[in-house]
Amino acid sequence: MTQTVYDFEAQTLTGEPAPLAAFRGKVLLIVNTASKCGFTPQYEGLEALYRQYKDRGLVILGFPCNQFGAQEPGDAAEIAQFCSLTYDVSFPMMRKVDVNGPSAHPLYTWLKARKGGVLGSAIKWNFTKFLISREGEVIGRYAPTVTPASLTRDIEAAL
Repeated sequence: MTQTVYDFEAQTLTGEPAPLAAFRGKVLLIVNTASKCGFTPQYEGLEALYRQYKDRGLVILGFPCNQFGAQEPGDAAEIAQFCSLTYDVSFPMMRKVDVNGPSAHPLYTWLKARKGGVLGSAIKWNFTKFLISREGEVIGRYAPTVTPASLTRDIEAAL
C-alpha cells in the first residue's frame, strides 16, 4: 500500500500526539522552522496564509529544527513563546525534529523521497516547504527563499 502523509504521527510542542490522519481531507503546508534564522520573518507570511485559507481547508504545520546553524536552540516552551509573542502564530507547531540524517523524523524521510530538491533530496536549510494535497500526496516542494505569499496560486489550486 502506498503511504500518504496520513500514515505519520508527530508530537505537538506540548508533547501531545498529533496523528496527521487528523488532517485528512485538508491541504497541508509542512515547514521546518527556526527562531533565529534569516528566514524567520516568514512566520509572518505563513500566519497570513493560514488566516486567509484555514476556513477553506489549509493547515500549516511548523516543525522546528536545530540542524541548520543551530538556529533553533530553544526548548518547546521557548519556541512556543517566541512564535506566539513575536509572530502571533496560531497554526499548529510540532515538537522539534531532525529533518536530515539518521535521526530524521520519518515524515521528513518520506517527504524528501517523494519530492527531491534541486541538489538532491536533503533539506538544505530552514523554511523548506512541502505542499500536500487533500489526498495526502506531496504536490510541491519549495526552497527556503520562496516566500509564503508566492505560494498563493499553488495553495488555491490545491484547495
